[in-house]
Order: sequence, then C-alpha cells, then structure tokens
Amino acid sequence: MIRYDYVKTRREDLKPYPENAKGLTRLFIKTFTRINVWVYRLSKGRWMNTFPGGFPICLVTTTGAKSGKPRSIALIHLPLGDKKLMVASQGGADTHPTWYYNVKAHPEVEIHFGAERRRYRTRQVSDDEKRELWPHLLSLYPAFDEYQARTDRNIPVFVCEPVG
Repeated sequence: MIRYDYVKTRREDLKPYPENAKGLTRLFIKTFTRINVWVYRLSKGRWMNTFPGGFPICLVTTTGAKSGKPRSIALIHLPLGDKKLMVASQGGADTHPTWYYNVKAHPEVEIHFGAERRRYRTRQVSDDEKRELWPHLLSLYPAFDEYQARTDRNIPVFVCEPVG
C-alpha cells in the first residue's frame, strides 16, 4: 500500500467499494455523463451544472487518443487563478479514466464553464507540484483525499493554461 504524506485519509478507515458493483457503477457513470454533457450544453451551463454535494462542474472536450474525435466529459470545476486544474481520480479506481489518455495524447482541451468556453493547454504536474496543490484541490473538492487513499495509483493532476 502506497502512502502519500499529504493525504490525511487512511485507507483502512474507508469502507471498500463492493466488488460486484464496479461494472454497474462504470455503466451508470458513463450514461449519466452523456446525459449531463447534453443537458449542460443545451442549457449553456444553467442546468446539471453541479456534482452531488453542490460542487460546480465544467465540460472538458478532449481529442480521442485513438479516434481523433472530440470527446466531452463533465468534471468538477477546479479554478486556479486564470488556469484550471483537472484531476484524473475516477473515484479512486485503480485505473486512469479514459480522458487521461486523450489528454496525454492531445494536450489541448476546451473547457466550458457556465457561458464561458476557452481553449487550454494541459500539463501533468510533478509529484512536488501535486503536493503543493493538494490543499487547494481539497478546498474545492474534499473527496479527492479519500480517492487518493483508496488506490495505489498516483492520481494524475493537470494544470490547464489558457491558449492565446
């Protein structure tokens, strides 16, 4: 079990996810995300604009790593001044989300938050940068601490800098 000194949650204090629910959970998330993206776009960010718990979301459009086609997902909105952050947590799963591979292959993304749409260039942060950003990330979405505690995977964090 890997421990990160900046993660305060302990894995042994967490209730494990049920093994038999993993496939069903992924299907639910995939279906809900498609609906969420569609409604968010249609309403220009006025509807389905928060994650459970009231955390604001944004739409991130990536370019498919293999297909080259645009792929949109709803992520928690993580502002950092004029930059944005993205966390490839997938709820603490042991695998990276699909969008992670898209961003690694094609680092330019579009982020749609409310009525604003803007292009960004992404960069995965180093472990030291992640440690520094961790308190800010938890101030925006505290569950990231639990997600990192759940997995041995070093959850990737990206900084998105505006293009142009």
